[in-house]
Amino acid sequence: MWYSKNAMDRAHKLSVSELTALIRANLEGTFASVTVEGEVSNYRPSSTGHAYFTLKDAGAAIAAVLFKNRLRYLSFEPRDGMLLRIRGGLSVYSQRGTYQLICEELELAGTGDILLLLEKRKRALAAEGLFDQDRKKPIPRFPAVVGVVSSPTGAAVRDILNILQRRAAGIRVIIFPTLVQGNEAAPLIARRIEQANAWNMADVLILGRGGGSLEDLLPFSEEAVVRAVAASRIPVVSAVGHEIDWALSDFAADLRAPTPSAAAELVSASRAETRNQIRTMGDTLYRTMQARLEKIRLLAKPFKRDDLEYRFRTILQPRLVRFDDAKEELLEVTRERIRQLRRRVELAQRSLEAGSPRAILERGFSVVLREATGKPVRRAGELTVGEQLIIRPLEGIITAQTQAVQMEP
Repeated sequence: MWYSKNAMDRAHKLSVSELTALIRANLEGTFASVTVEGEVSNYRPSSTGHAYFTLKDAGAAIAAVLFKNRLRYLSFEPRDGMLLRIRGGLSVYSQRGTYQLICEELELAGTGDILLLLEKRKRALAAEGLFDQDRKKPIPRFPAVVGVVSSPTGAAVRDILNILQRRAAGIRVIIFPTLVQGNEAAPLIARRIEQANAWNMADVLILGRGGGSLEDLLPFSEEAVVRAVAASRIPVVSAVGHEIDWALSDFAADLRAPTPSAAAELVSASRAETRNQIRTMGDTLYRTMQARLEKIRLLAKPFKRDDLEYRFRTILQPRLVRFDDAKEELLEVTRERIRQLRRRVELAQRSLEAGSPRAILERGFSVVLREATGKPVRRAGELTVGEQLIIRPLEGIITAQTQAVQMEP
């Protein structure tokens, strides 16, 4: 309820708490239940289980909170760029003098404008081949100079320097200072990458910044930055935001690191660890060679020059005996096989000779042919009385005439 002029005249003044209470009573009473649609920005879950974010459109923004008792029943995880439809009520946070939307129900309303823009840009750049795997260059394991394209005062640079100092103290680091947020950031980031390549100032570049909202990371998804990363002759490691964050520079870079700290570890193999590995490998190699040489000495020790021939014959003689035995056995098997084949040939020859027509005729048989057709007579019923026949014994020809035909009973 609004305070009246009369009340103001009587009290002369209001305390901050009283004014805030009046605002709270009017806002919470008037907007106890509203449905709002907008795009999620700067979504950040807290350690207490609640989630805080900003709901915005092209003209305004409002803070929102989703308590954990509501968050656990969501069927999706809110992310920056999502377009949500939210039912809830307004609440005034007296300690800060701000108001926020207390979310009761959330549902997806589509894809946010920023995500649509990024997805469209991603498809266009991918179609040009800027994200192709065959464009990726290997990251040097022991770079002499590491270039860092980032804000010189940001936490990301401090983390990178600390890790490089700890893991590779002798490495040189060149900071290419740039803005990492805002409308002027993208052209400056692209220019720093081009400058590093123009003067060949580093063996590897780390492009990155700390975490932030989707809007904060937008410069690293600008076309100018993506093209500069893809065109870089120096290998580029993209380390934008935290592990769950992403930017289009991640796809164009030769390697994507989840955080700037991880990028520093990826480009700097620990010198101390490498020295220890080399020392361990050297010790292992030395021990292995010593063991093998000792084994060779033990094996060669019994072999003196005087008895080498004797030892050789001792090894060779049993093998020669086995060879001779095998040769004799093979010859005997071959001879037996030849004998068996000869017997089979003889039996076949006898069978052929026994079935020969001449052999049958020699045993007293003759062939009877019909004179008219010259065909042999197999059955008496084939002939007629008076039919002329030709009889062929072993030698000569006999002409005959059928006198009678009689079939066996």
